[in-house]
Amino acid sequence: MNRLQDKVAVITGAGSGIGRAAAELMSREGARVVVADHDTQAARETSDLITAAGGQALPLGVNVLEEDSIADMITATVDAYGALHVLCNHVGGTDPRTDLDLLRMNMAEFDRAVDLNVRSTLLGSRYAVPHMIRAGGGSIINTASVAALVGDVLQTSYGAVKAAVVSITKSVATQYGPRNIRCNAIAPGAVMTPALEDNLPQEVVDSLRSGNALPYLGSPEDIGHTMVFLASDESRYLTGQLLVVDGGMTMQSCAAPGRRAMLP
Repeated sequence: MNRLQDKVAVITGAGSGIGRAAAELMSREGARVVVADHDTQAARETSDLITAAGGQALPLGVNVLEEDSIADMITATVDAYGALHVLCNHVGGTDPRTDLDLLRMNMAEFDRAVDLNVRSTLLGSRYAVPHMIRAGGGSIINTASVAALVGDVLQTSYGAVKAAVVSITKSVATQYGPRNIRCNAIAPGAVMTPALEDNLPQEVVDSLRSGNALPYLGSPEDIGHTMVFLASDESRYLTGQLLVVDGGMTMQSCAAPGRRAMLP
């Protein structure tokens, strides 16, 4: 408890899933949390959960595709709480129905993916950094993906934009480390968010689980706990890094699941 006491944290995409879990966990550790989401009602629901548990939260409707909306989010945070110490650029993704292979991918979706994942991360950080400097330092946490590390047969845009998020992370860490601002990224693997549970058939979920070294898929709280660590002073000597939180999916040989079945 109290690992984030007196810190102010902004989390985009906090209306559900990983973002909601991170918001609740950071609040339990003493942070005052700005719950930002394009779905204002979902942001309110997360905020209500936090306040019901005795925490402080400010729900904000934010469209990260619009620069003014991002700027207003940071301004509203500082107006409400007087400072900014933690920014989680969490919102992102692509539409898997149109983000296909190279020859079939929709280029309009690629442009949207750049704005949603890359431009929003740049702008969120750009507006947050001056306030973090005034606060004496801060921690920026960007959500990448294991898609940034491996090739895939679909979602070409998703892998590309998440790789760009990793590069941005290293640049921000290098540029503002001397001002006591850390910047790290998290690459989640398969996580049992409501979106995954609602949209994937059980056989696909089972296949994802079999690809892990661990015998289960991650929960939103698994990623949320990692965000709490990166927001806290426990990670004070960690910057410019990509933490892969994927149950061992990307570190093991692709032959491992089949070979495991051969063991006595």
